[in-house]
Amino acid sequence: MVPLLDRRRSIAPPGFNRWLVPPAALAVHLCIGQVYATSVYKNALVQHFGVGNTEVGVVFSIAIVMLGLSAAVAGTWVDRNGPRKAMATSALFWVSGFLVGALGIATSQLWLLYLGYGVIGGIGLGIGYISPVSTLIKWFPDRPGLATGMAIMGFGGGALVASPLSTRLLGLYDPAYDSSVSGSVPTGDAVAMLFVTFAVAHALFMAFGAATVRVPADGWRPDGFDPASVRSKALVTTASVSARNAVRTPQFWLLWVVLFCNVTAGIGILEQASPMIQDFFRGADGTSTVAVAAAGGFVGVLSMANMAGRFAWSSTSDIIGRKPIYLVYLGVGLVAYALLALFGQTSTALFVLLAAVILSFYGGGFATVPAYLRDLFGTFQVGAIHGRLLTAWSTAGVVGPLIVNGFLDAQGTPGRLTAEAYRPALLTMVVLLAVGLVANLLVRPVSSRFHEPVAGAAGRSSGRDGERSAS
Repeated sequence: MVPLLDRRRSIAPPGFNRWLVPPAALAVHLCIGQVYATSVYKNALVQHFGVGNTEVGVVFSIAIVMLGLSAAVAGTWVDRNGPRKAMATSALFWVSGFLVGALGIATSQLWLLYLGYGVIGGIGLGIGYISPVSTLIKWFPDRPGLATGMAIMGFGGGALVASPLSTRLLGLYDPAYDSSVSGSVPTGDAVAMLFVTFAVAHALFMAFGAATVRVPADGWRPDGFDPASVRSKALVTTASVSARNAVRTPQFWLLWVVLFCNVTAGIGILEQASPMIQDFFRGADGTSTVAVAAAGGFVGVLSMANMAGRFAWSSTSDIIGRKPIYLVYLGVGLVAYALLALFGQTSTALFVLLAAVILSFYGGGFATVPAYLRDLFGTFQVGAIHGRLLTAWSTAGVVGPLIVNGFLDAQGTPGRLTAEAYRPALLTMVVLLAVGLVANLLVRPVSSRFHEPVAGAAGRSSGRDGERSAS
């Protein structure tokens, strides 16, 4: 089977329709996007293992840390070997992570859940996340924001499918669990069965993605596309910067700070989404006006906002530019976060609206950053550069849950918290978004001293990646 995964076996024939590639990317990203639905069964794991929010939140943090680290380490390997082998490798790790995690839940061994879903699954997350991005950028050099939006849209929408499906399957595996009753929690065995079910389903869908993805032939360009048309756009280069040189530029580290701040703020809501809306509308008697099923629906709405933002905002960046769109993400985002912290408990509609806006910016930031990197550093090794930048996501995956869960554990007991318990954490996110806003304002074009020689870049790109640089 290994030779079938070689990059040369996936080169598109003449006349291939490039619009057939996005479904392959979506097949993988919808599966790995399940990581955003962990809050649906978070309380079940807290009760099953007899630990606090922080200990269970570590599972999510480990997965995101491993996502960033594996993307950084494997970025150049993914560029060199192509998306088909990368997607197959991602599926192997992601599915194995679910199976090991299920074993950990069934045997009440929390460390196995850390190892399975966190470490092994996290490696699959990282490789699967970056595998289609550089490929779609090469297929859509005329609209890189649209391309990255399509590539990453599925990741944000994964919870849109996984959240309601998880609720239904948990009810099937644990008949005593009633999602319409506030305080009803499924058993650990039901969550373990859920993990096994996802392992089988994800193996099938990710195999489809790996089998159908294609890469463009050397020198391919879309009809009517003139590379000279991008030269007049601000911050857009036609030069090439290697991954090794990119990390030496101030632009890379400014974008690292921008991504870290935007992601940390988004995770502040996502990681706690399902219990958060119940807590915001909890009365003095300890009961919430929002049922578990309604909270699960709320997670689905957030997933829709996350998914839509990845496509809509990144596509908008093709028109107004990457730097201006990040001013929207961070500037308007911090205002929305402040309003959520101060007034979110006054109305369910207001809470959902503000959270949806924040999550649309969160998703848009993820989808736009590969195009931002392509503008600043060129297409030569954009996949590898993107992988290295995702270490910001790893860091945010630790810091975000620690901020939220740390404040919540200090405020009271899970299931008895109110909106006031969340306020210090949410206002901390406002400060982080302000820092990211300043970092984005400081981004300037990359100095020519970091550029690759034209002949050298073309030669190494052809020999190493099998594709000619778009420059």
